[in-house]
Amino acid sequence: MDSELETTRQKVIECTKCELSKTRTNAVPGKGNFQSDVIFVGEAPGRNEDKNGEPFVGIAGQRLNIALENAGVSRESIYITNVVKCRPPNNRVPTMSERNTCQDYLQKEISIIKPKIICILGNTAFNSILGGSEITKYRGKIVKKDKQFYFLTVHPAATIYNQELITVLKEDIVKLFDLIRELKNGKQISADIDYSA
Repeated sequence: MDSELETTRQKVIECTKCELSKTRTNAVPGKGNFQSDVIFVGEAPGRNEDKNGEPFVGIAGQRLNIALENAGVSRESIYITNVVKCRPPNNRVPTMSERNTCQDYLQKEISIIKPKIICILGNTAFNSILGGSEITKYRGKIVKKDKQFYFLTVHPAATIYNQELITVLKEDIVKLFDLIRELKNGKQISADIDYSA
């Protein structure tokens, strides 16, 4: 593992910057391949993640694994993290101040890994990172901001309540890795939404 990433990981584990540190069981730093071409960013840890100290290990994580396997990608080859690193009580949506407090950790993870694409999972991450909303309307789209590509899709947890979204998630993940292959092969990809323009 990259030593800088290990330092960031330790800082997350020991963090007491906001109230969530008082109610969590474990802080949940990002996990995965530090040489990954993609970082998946979700909202916040849930109950299983809080218990295990690892991201996406509950039902939502299983749904994501299914979508990755469908695209021929192993979980070990990617890096996955959340906007907020501690579980909000009762899985409520993290507040703006909680998101802002955690922001530096996410920025650090991104700057170390330098992914070709950041895959945004769900509305909270969309709102936190790009100021967007209505992820279902924009899912499957490529966004460019400050020379960084982002890919938008639904949060795997949404597939638990709406079975039709499983197909959507699978299709989006296939599209995401097709885009990554194109970028690796030196092809230009065009953004559907360009904040840089």
